[in-house]
Amino acid sequence: MRFNMSGLLGGISVVMTMMGGQALAGQGTAAEAEAMEGKAVAYIKQVGPEKAYEEITNGKMFKDRDLFAFVYDMNGKSLAHGGNPKLVGKDLMNMRDPDGKLPNKILIDVAKEKGKGWGSEVKFMNPVTQQIQRRQVYVERLGDTVVAAGIFLE
Repeated sequence: MRFNMSGLLGGISVVMTMMGGQALAGQGTAAEAEAMEGKAVAYIKQVGPEKAYEEITNGKMFKDRDLFAFVYDMNGKSLAHGGNPKLVGKDLMNMRDPDGKLPNKILIDVAKEKGKGWGSEVKFMNPVTQQIQRRQVYVERLGDTVVAAGIFLE
């Protein structure tokens, strides 16, 4: 009986692809973060901000493993936050990560300058592991707000 290593690796590759690429690690991917952010923008347009922000913050539609959506106004006030509902209503523009970076200013600057895209790497509390981890966030400007979702890099 011969063992076909390439067939086995191909099968593992298919299973990993079907499971989202990083299912074993339980981490969301960049493509999944972009898709979640896009879904949040579409949902806000469909049902309006009030209902959408409630779902983003307290519902299940915009939470998947370590992925979550959030919304800020252009001054850094949290309007909806799937990763930490306690942040809603707070001015987070000057909040610093452990390295002294201003994560929310970075995201708002991307939204203002490009309309949408990935912010630079920062550190943030992972709601699944409860650890501070490296993170990158995809943002899109929607009127006077920034809609976002990000990935943890560790």
